Parts: sequence; C-alpha cells; structure tokens
Amino acid sequence: MKKASGNDEDISETGIPLKTSAEVLEFEALRQLVGRYIASAPGRRELEKLQPHADRARLEDDLAEAAEAIEYLRLAARPQAAGRGAAIRVDFNGLPDTEQTIHKLRIEGASLEPQEIFAVFSLLDRAADAKSLLTAAAERFPRLGRRAQTIGDFRALLHDLEGKILPDGSIADHASVALARLRRDIERQKRSIQESLERFLRAHREEGVLQEEFVTIRNERFVVPIIAGQRRKLDGVIHGTSSSGHTLFVEPIETIDLNNELVRLTEEEMREVHRILVEITDRLRGYGDSIRQTLITMAELELIFAKGRFATEFDCSIPRFGERLFLRDARHPLLEDVLKRRYKAAVPISLELNQERRTLLISGPNTGGKTVTL
Repeated sequence: MKKASGNDEDISETGIPLKTSAEVLEFEALRQLVGRYIASAPGRRELEKLQPHADRARLEDDLAEAAEAIEYLRLAARPQAAGRGAAIRVDFNGLPDTEQTIHKLRIEGASLEPQEIFAVFSLLDRAADAKSLLTAAAERFPRLGRRAQTIGDFRALLHDLEGKILPDGSIADHASVALARLRRDIERQKRSIQESLERFLRAHREEGVLQEEFVTIRNERFVVPIIAGQRRKLDGVIHGTSSSGHTLFVEPIETIDLNNELVRLTEEEMREVHRILVEITDRLRGYGDSIRQTLITMAELELIFAKGRFATEFDCSIPRFGERLFLRDARHPLLEDVLKRRYKAAVPISLELNQERRTLLISGPNTGGKTVTL
C-alpha cells in the first residue's frame, strides 16, 4: 500500500482508492438515518461528533445507556400509573441553540440581547423538566438518572427572573420597579401630547391649513400634517414632508416641551432596560459553567433518545460482546428503510463466526444479497 501524492488518501497498488471500514459500512448514511430522530441544533452537533471506535468499555456504556432509552420510550408509549418514577417522554423539539450565547457569557462586561436571554431561559426551563423526569425514574433507569444529574440546579435563578424577558424579546414592565414607573410616565406623557395636538387640530380646523385631521409620529416626535403652502400661518418645527411634497409634518410650538419630556423619559427607559440586561447577564454569567454543561447534557440526552427511537422503530437489539460473532435474523438498516417506504420487509440473515470457524464464504448470483450481508 502507498500514499497518493499530495494527499492522505490510501490507494492500492493499482491506483484505486481504498475505502475505509466506515465507508464500506455506510456509516454516514446510517448517521443521517439516526439524524431523523434529532430535532435540535445541539443534538445534531452531538451526532456529528460520533465516530467509529474500538473502546470496548465506552461501547458497552453507550449501548447500556441506549438500552435504557429504548425501555424508557417503550414504557412512555404505554398507559402507566401516574406518580414518581413514571416514564414520561422528554421533549427535545424546539430546544434552543445557545452555544454562541454561552460563549458570549465568557466575555466579562458583555451584555446579552433580550432574545439571547430568553433562549437561555428556555434551555434551562426545558433542562429542568428533563432533569426532574429522569431523576424521578432513576431507580429504574440509573444511567439516564446519572446523566440528568449533570444538569445544573437553576430553580432559584428561574424563579427570580421568570417572566422578565418576554418571548418577543421585550422587557416586561415588572422587570424592575423603575421600569414600571417610567413606562407609566411615558404613557401619561403620550396621552398629554395626544390631547394637546387634538386641541390644536380643533382650533385650526376652519383655517384651511390642515392637510388631514390626525396625529402621527416623525423622528420620534408627535406631529400633525399641514398643507405645505400654509406653513407660515403656524408656529412649529418641521419634521419631514410627504413623498409628494404637498404635506409637511409639523410639531406645533405648544407641544415641543411635551415632546422633549417624552424623549427624556424614553431615553431613561432605554438606560433602565440596558441596566436590567446587564444585571441578568451577570446573573447568568455566575452560572456559566453549569449552563455550558447543561447544554452539553441536553444534546447528549437527545442523541441517546434518538438512538432509542431509531432502535424502537427498526426493531433493533442491543449486542453483547464475546468471543464469537453471532447474528440472528439480522437486517441491513438502510435496506430496511428503503423497503419500509415501499411497504416491503427485508429478508433477515443469520450467521456465526468463532475461534474455530473464522472464515465465511458467501456465494450466489449477483442480486445484491452478498453485498448487503457484508
């Protein structure tokens, strides 16, 4: 065997590239098949990390964990008595991808955006549910229970910050006493401006200066539409024109102070929102390591249960390692997947190899059966 010039691909003496065992076994196609049962980006990243290996201890641990997931899913799909220890399906759909946000928490002084904070809250809330379910069932599913114990305890954090960030990314009024007060003041100020401008419209209704009788906003200031040619009849500040140029949007002189006060209140509100975001970010930063581990664990759990769902749907068995290779009624999962969509069944095979019988000769016509068996 020799190396191809300029790259690391193994080639045979005939110049034909040699396939790795993973390629021969169509490992990537199998990975994609298991990937159908993974809904989140963290779970998909965990799946992408999987590579074939020969560490028997790791293999046995992974298979034992998958076996628990299979049994857990089977129990969860059947009617069962409610109460502690019941197998209730863990939902990974819509699990937020907070990897970049968690990296951002490492930057001292950085402030998370509201949507980023809400995504972290969602992750922690979902993780708390998963931990509660799997911990309650730990006596029956000890490996899953131990895995769930690596999820942090965020009850105090979630309780303190619950509802402060809304799903649309806005900050709730009750996020702080100061914010609630400022927003009340802002609403009162807006009403005062609206009332002042409505009085202005009534006062000038008969003068022929108004383009229309309504109040609108330009450059974050409340204004009224004035006919362009009538501008000199009114005192005020122009904040824009219509696309046709026939209408001017004017802030009457009597509402300038009211609008200035509204701008001041709005800027104060923005400062308070920023302060709240910094405060919440600092709280989350204090849990940074635990949040990172929680994201890892949730991704690992989704992969474990994806294996369980795949195994359940394809009627898989957990293999045991020993001194012989014994397959009974084995089926190629990729072939079975194709045939399932055609409402057909794969023909199973059985074979055995051991210390005395170490060679298997497969012969027959070229109809694909030998390749599938291999």
